[in-house]
Amino acid sequence: MKAFYAKRRQSLLENLSDDSILMLFSGSPVGKSADADYRFYVNNHFFYLTGIDREHVVYLCEKKKNTVKEMLFIKKPNIDLEKWFGFYLTEDECRSISGIEEISYYEGFDDYLLKLLNNGNIKNVCLDLENRSFDSNPTIAQKYSSIFIDRYPHIMHNNLHPLISDMRRVKDASEIESVKTSIRITKEAFCHMLLNIKAGMKEYEMEAHYNFILNLNGAEPSFETIAASGGNAVILHYIKNNQEVKTGDLILFDLGASKSKYCSDITRTVPVDGIYTERQKALYRIVLEANKKVIDASKPGATINELNEIAKAVIFEGLLHLKLLHHKDELTKYYYHGVSHYLGLDVHDVGDREKPLEAGCLITVEPGLYLWDEGIGIRIEDDILITESGNFNLSHEIPKEIYEIEELMRN
Repeated sequence: MKAFYAKRRQSLLENLSDDSILMLFSGSPVGKSADADYRFYVNNHFFYLTGIDREHVVYLCEKKKNTVKEMLFIKKPNIDLEKWFGFYLTEDECRSISGIEEISYYEGFDDYLLKLLNNGNIKNVCLDLENRSFDSNPTIAQKYSSIFIDRYPHIMHNNLHPLISDMRRVKDASEIESVKTSIRITKEAFCHMLLNIKAGMKEYEMEAHYNFILNLNGAEPSFETIAASGGNAVILHYIKNNQEVKTGDLILFDLGASKSKYCSDITRTVPVDGIYTERQKALYRIVLEANKKVIDASKPGATINELNEIAKAVIFEGLLHLKLLHHKDELTKYYYHGVSHYLGLDVHDVGDREKPLEAGCLITVEPGLYLWDEGIGIRIEDDILITESGNFNLSHEIPKEIYEIEELMRN
């Protein structure tokens, strides 16, 4: 695998000018309460370029005219702390994973950086400066950026985030295989869950059946599972999963798996009693048609915005036929989210959504329909790989036709 990471770093460095340094941080744990931390999750840009999934690791690269020097800074071994938290990464493990030969200790990073800035004739500093909002807590990279601006105003700053995000937008063969594995596990878990659904259960009981299969496969949910029955399904990110499932309800399952850090993202909407009512079928068919039409249109050159317009047109015509609306400006009452996003290391993966799709892009297709007055929410979501000739539905084996779901739930 280290060859994949080395190739990605080489592609990134080709976009940087000479006399530059590049710094990426794996991240650090975030305090939860008292002496407990939230579970650590590595910065995905860092992982994408190094393959290392540990806290307190720094990737530093010096690019000069004729040389490139890569280094990793890792935590110094500490026998006492390792008794509590497990073994630290060794130098040999880092080399084996990342392909980076020169390893030093995290505790000495600041001193090394200071000498480099003072003596290295550095003209550019390149950092991942992702910023979601002005009031969000500063990242490690942003803290260093502030220091550079204050103490080294003559050094140019470059934000790597758009550049790496664009690289991640197009998946290589290894990434696609990892997503396929996560989808396979999702299918197995979803089908197992459907065989164990019945009225009177709590939503979290159904979620437990799903998670059981993920655990057996060494995977974990790629996001908090949505098991939204009845009127809960009109809430897009409903995650309480604590209500009793009633006879006659539809249940919207928005769920995914993460294996080897790559995500699946699938939504299916099923009847708790195993049979859709005629009203539910009529509404479900509208969403299913939108799902299929958008998948058909997913190909190189199309944009996500264009795909969303196709979904809106199909849903509008369906609702018009059912006399639920009369004008297009009423559609947002029933459909109020986009039809697609990128998928990969993140469930809502990075990348410019306004750029035309190209082969290797991996997107979701997830039209929905939400009737607050009737307590019905329906969404159908698949994971689509864009190919040179069109697309391939990676989740095509997960049942979504009405007859498929009813047949599965009869068993």
